[in-house]
Amino acid sequence: MINKISSFTGYSYLSIGPYSCLLDKRAITRNFILAAILVLVCIGGLGSGTVPLSPWEVVNALLGKGDAMAQFVVQELRLKRLLAGIYTGAAFSLAGCLMQTLARNRLATPGIIGIDNAAMAFAVSSIVSTSISIAPSAMALAGSATAAALAFGLSAHSGTRGYRFIVAGIAIGSVAGAMTQIMLSQVAVDTANTAYPWTVGSLNSPSKLMVHILGVGLLICLIGCLLLTHVFSLLPFSDPVVTGLGRNMKHLRLIALSLSILLTGLAVSVAGPVGLIALIGPEMARVLMQYRGTPLISSALTGSLIMVVADIAGRTAFSPVEIPVGILTSIVGGPYLIWVLIRQDTNRSL
Repeated sequence: MINKISSFTGYSYLSIGPYSCLLDKRAITRNFILAAILVLVCIGGLGSGTVPLSPWEVVNALLGKGDAMAQFVVQELRLKRLLAGIYTGAAFSLAGCLMQTLARNRLATPGIIGIDNAAMAFAVSSIVSTSISIAPSAMALAGSATAAALAFGLSAHSGTRGYRFIVAGIAIGSVAGAMTQIMLSQVAVDTANTAYPWTVGSLNSPSKLMVHILGVGLLICLIGCLLLTHVFSLLPFSDPVVTGLGRNMKHLRLIALSLSILLTGLAVSVAGPVGLIALIGPEMARVLMQYRGTPLISSALTGSLIMVVADIAGRTAFSPVEIPVGILTSIVGGPYLIWVLIRQDTNRSL
């Protein structure tokens, strides 16, 4: 039962029984705007393709009304791919935001520290060795956990802080990428073609089962992040400060790292290693929200928006030739990464 809602300058104080929290009015408003833009883009994406549909036809098809052909195109051909884009974009970006906050470094994303490549290597190894349909997805999750554990172990006493952790992750990702290429070079062409989408990142024909599993996993992680936002906001501070506030820093790091690994593994299991979404999404969220804290929900929304827009562009810009979404995001993310490295605005660093 809601006991009290009070307003302060820019914030609302919400009290529910013994629990209470402060709600940032500006953040809530901008999140609603981002969500509305995402909905409009999704409707446009469902209507784009070789069979163009108007927004009204798309809405009717989603509700099970209107022309039978429109319903088939939307519900059977395009909706699963759209959901895969929304879920994977949110998962990659949210994982990146958690990793950046955990390491206090804007370059410490799952892709940079090798989690994406390790998940890809494990998934490809399952494709070239077994025909079990869920095996690549399960192996992708195992690969992401293995990479994180190795990076954490090789960083010695620095933990997830500092450049030692990032350098260890880059080395792990490089080795995992090389292993993937070796495996693909030793198998038949048909098998290599089957594994190819895992190496570049693609939303073409995602597994319906894994899309649903990713959706459930993302929902659980989002709820967990919402409940723990107030403690995740302490991660950028030094260990003595966090301990002085009564929090166990090791537990916070373990929770944040576990959520990041789970999100990355599930996202890679659906779309493969989609380049640099985890880097672009959180930074775009910080710029749009003008928020110096941990913009978890905003990161998820911006990640979904980037992924959906990139996929729409990839499948329609050069139709009938389709460009995998991972290639487009890498084309945009590469120059962005260079810009992050060379710009001098140190005041915006985590």
